[in-house]
Amino acid sequence: MQIKPIPFGLACALSASILWLVCSIFVMTMPSVMLSMSGHMSHMDFVYMGWHLTFLGVFKGLVGWFVAAGISGWLLAAIYNCLLSRGLLDKP
Repeated sequence: MQIKPIPFGLACALSASILWLVCSIFVMTMPSVMLSMSGHMSHMDFVYMGWHLTFLGVFKGLVGWFVAAGISGWLLAAIYNCLLSRGLLDKP
């Protein structure tokens, strides 16, 4: 079964956008907790750093992630369909 690249790319873009907005809201409402958690996730000590989050920054990040995730999703579906049509993947 082939994946439709454009709808899949759009779904990826919307999913990344939702996650970006949720994460941005967490950073705005709980900056110290999120700073600590980000440090633990990247094995670094961010205690002496701070967030410099603005609404313009949130918007720029939202647009960037939307575009990057959309293109990545489209590319993933296109490559999958190509491999499937060449018989390099098992058909379900």
